[in-house]
Amino acid sequence: MSIATDAFARAMPFGLDPFQREACEAIEAGSSVLVAAPTGAGKTVVAEFAIHLTMEAPTGRVFYTTPMKALSNQKHRELTEVYGAASVGLLTGDTSINGDARIVVMTTEVLRNMLYEGRDLSALEYVVMDEVHYLADRFRGPVWEEVIIHLPRHVRLVSLSATVSNAEEFGAWLDAVRGDTSVIVSEHRPVPLDAHVLIRGRLVDLFDSKAAEESHKPGRELVELARGSDISDSAAHGHRDRGGHNRYRSRRPPRSGHRPVQGRGGFGNRVDRVQLIAMLDEREMLPAIDFIFSRAGCDAAVQQVVQGGVRLTTPEDRAEIRAIVDERCRLLDDADLGVLGYFDWLDGLERGVAAHHAGLLPVFKEVVEELFRARLVKVVFATETLALGINMPARTVVLEQLEKFNGEARVRITPGEYTQLTGRAGRRGIDTEGHGVVIWNGNLQPVEVASLASRRTYPLHSSFRPTYNMAVNLVDRLGVVGTREVLETSFAQFQADRSVVQLARRVVDQRASLAGYESSMTCHLGDFSEYAALRRELTDLEREDQRQGLSHGEHERLQRELKRVRTRMRAHPCHACPDREQHARWGERYWRLRRDIEKVERQIDRRTGQIAERFDRITEILRELGYLEQHEHGERVSGAGEVLRRIYGERDLLTAESLRQGLWNTLDAPALAAIACALVYEGRRDDGMLPERMLPKGPFLDALDATQRLWSRLDDLEQEHRLPGSLPLQTGLTLAMHQWARGYPLDGVLRGTELAAGDFVRWTKQTIDVLEQIEQVAPKRLSRTAREAVDRIRRGVVEASGSAL
Repeated sequence: MSIATDAFARAMPFGLDPFQREACEAIEAGSSVLVAAPTGAGKTVVAEFAIHLTMEAPTGRVFYTTPMKALSNQKHRELTEVYGAASVGLLTGDTSINGDARIVVMTTEVLRNMLYEGRDLSALEYVVMDEVHYLADRFRGPVWEEVIIHLPRHVRLVSLSATVSNAEEFGAWLDAVRGDTSVIVSEHRPVPLDAHVLIRGRLVDLFDSKAAEESHKPGRELVELARGSDISDSAAHGHRDRGGHNRYRSRRPPRSGHRPVQGRGGFGNRVDRVQLIAMLDEREMLPAIDFIFSRAGCDAAVQQVVQGGVRLTTPEDRAEIRAIVDERCRLLDDADLGVLGYFDWLDGLERGVAAHHAGLLPVFKEVVEELFRARLVKVVFATETLALGINMPARTVVLEQLEKFNGEARVRITPGEYTQLTGRAGRRGIDTEGHGVVIWNGNLQPVEVASLASRRTYPLHSSFRPTYNMAVNLVDRLGVVGTREVLETSFAQFQADRSVVQLARRVVDQRASLAGYESSMTCHLGDFSEYAALRRELTDLEREDQRQGLSHGEHERLQRELKRVRTRMRAHPCHACPDREQHARWGERYWRLRRDIEKVERQIDRRTGQIAERFDRITEILRELGYLEQHEHGERVSGAGEVLRRIYGERDLLTAESLRQGLWNTLDAPALAAIACALVYEGRRDDGMLPERMLPKGPFLDALDATQRLWSRLDDLEQEHRLPGSLPLQTGLTLAMHQWARGYPLDGVLRGTELAAGDFVRWTKQTIDVLEQIEQVAPKRLSRTAREAVDRIRRGVVEASGSAL
């Protein structure tokens, strides 16, 4: 009997889908669960059931963890509406509300820190890990594995993931490290998704049938249009449906009366978003999210449609929008509104359009999300960050490009990313179907788009790696040997071990083939494997001798080697064999396969114990620097190690060592804020470093120089111990942070940078996080300076962004 599940289902507006019921029954039976389902399928209902079970009991707590502060804020608001403010808390890096509540929403880093601090979690019943596939993120993903490994055994996990192709593998690991874990996988979307392509002004179906979708076969009309066989129709002329009606003609004529220029993509080479919105509006496909993989592109798109005269709101809508904006933005200083782009932003909102990207002020993003959910904003131009968990379902998702910049180059999006992005399309209880629209361009092939859209899943790969902070925290709790054993239970090692098994099987098979090749090249005159090795050596030398740019001396050396090998070959007994060339063909296969086997065996050696090996190298450095010390009962964490235990971040060791050496002791608050900023800031392109003449003057320069020299020494030490090292400190924001700490207005601070206001707020909050860690572990004088620095930079737009709740 599933009494609690049945009662919960009766209270749901749509009942429970089969995968939701299966997961809820598993939770009711006492299991942990991994639920993998498409975006928008209703995974969070499973988490709500775990919360419901906890709150039905007189005691017990539940933590709801997310990878992003914005998602944590949203979940906090949603749960507060259900359970009341007294029962729901929020803990993020810069917000602490009711942390002792029975339900606490938090970022995953906060829970990791709790575990290392030894907090009492005896009353904790469940931990919800929303967007758990985020553990593949190479920067923040390792935190998820730390939490999963180190949570007390009595705590049950409710892990919610996008549809990943190796959910069973991930579930098997969870079962191994957490105990009984049920894996529930669903690829069913409660609201079906129709895939379209906008090409030459026509919106055509990507697939002609379900069978075509399953076989990755694009629709006939799309293929014909892509070949250029039909160029007569355009968005301006319209394309008549079977009833003779013009389906695409906009109700709003172009402002200047000209027709959009025809090109290969969409309404032309440059997407005419005014026409696009008009077409979507006419076909009742709004609200829509238009993904553009560029912040500047999102802002330009809003500007384009505003200048094009688009207005999707009624007078009543606009009044409601203004009221919400006034309420949510009341803490912003009037003097900052101009530099924040407030008035242009508000103009767009009142027309029903907005941008959404990381460069926006956090409160602006939250307002856009709220207005979109309330159906007051009808079109949002967004970067892919919007696809990560934020609850903003739409009727239609538009993809203007299928390539994005990954930090190094422009790359095609993956099927998994396509699934994540289009997962926003289709609102349960509102839409009968969702729509995914790809804007065509000449660089595409129909089969490429079809392949993206018909493959629903992607594999989940661990990004786990031990860090200095992790090492000292685990050694403090478990000792060196115990830590090594625990790290071997990571998902990263689990996957590596599985791949080693597959590689080992491959080696066994290849060795059997090798024996067959060896038998086939047997010669009655002598050892043909020896003769084959000489032939292989001769081939390699001849290839090397043909390389361009050889010096005369190198050429002479190679000629001597060639002569030596040829002489040995002619003298070998097998050289006279009448079947020599037949034997040689088998010999060539033998040596090629033998090299492959040696390559695979090297891979096996590298992967076996790779996590523990990295830990060993880290502990060698920690011993050398005095963070671990010998004790009569074995190794333990030293006094310096106790400081390192409480410093989290990419530069944990550099921060701890700088504090130990007193490099920042003489700094005032603005200079310390600037140093802390250099520890966290990462420039987006070429803005990572400032010339020395533009850096803050005085003691800051000496402290920066000393910190950079220390970084160089630590980097050399890491290289010696075969660790990858880290990037140098980036000073691109130090002057701005120094000025902000000295009270400069926002306009003056941002004028000297290329940063958007939202970026400045984000880096300032990360700087505050470092300063607060310094405050906790530094000597008294420096601790007071760190607190003063926090108070100086947590002001104005930064403080308002933290108070938006």
